[in-house]
Amino acid sequence: MTTLTARALLLDMDGTIVNSDAVVERCWRGWADEQGLDGDEVMKVVHGRQGYATMAALLPDRPMERNHEENRRMLAAETADMDGVVPVPGAPAFMAALERLPHALVTSADRALSDARMGAAGLPMPAVRVTAESVSASKPDPEGFLKGAAELGFAPQDCVVFEDSEAGIAAGRAAGMRVVGVGPRAAAHGPDVAVPDLTAVRVETDATGGIVLRITTG
Repeated sequence: MTTLTARALLLDMDGTIVNSDAVVERCWRGWADEQGLDGDEVMKVVHGRQGYATMAALLPDRPMERNHEENRRMLAAETADMDGVVPVPGAPAFMAALERLPHALVTSADRALSDARMGAAGLPMPAVRVTAESVSASKPDPEGFLKGAAELGFAPQDCVVFEDSEAGIAAGRAAGMRVVGVGPRAAAHGPDVAVPDLTAVRVETDATGGIVLRITTG
């Protein structure tokens, strides 16, 4: 058992509380085919980043305006496809436990896609969320997590991030926050603690109203 204390939690969406892998695979492997790229190699890069940043990493010589244009098309396609979108195991109970505690969603999705996926997974939308429209730089830049902490009114060192991807974990660490890695991708990228899913996390509060995370590892 590992115990972490915090004043606020910052939650990634895809792969962390919502399992949207089926949609991501369909859309991005289709894009890879259009570009003549290896789908397996594309899938190694796509998780955690905004679409334009993924495209820029894979096709560095292509004009950025084309990446932004294709990213808009990709977001529309993903927003229209909710087949297979489900909550990560343990996410409904985890989100219910956070209802009256300071927390925010920090996602590379835009508002429309985050609305659609949280709704499809049956999860409540946090009152504070940082989406693609809210930031000037994609994860692994820490901007989103720093903005989420600021909007909640807490210092970075008082926050714990929940993330699943290499880019997201790097963003959380760059923000000066502790990171709980969730799911099969997370452990390899240096989170403070890794769990297979959210059934391994129990949320409690202490006498001061602080958040206490009891995390089952191993």
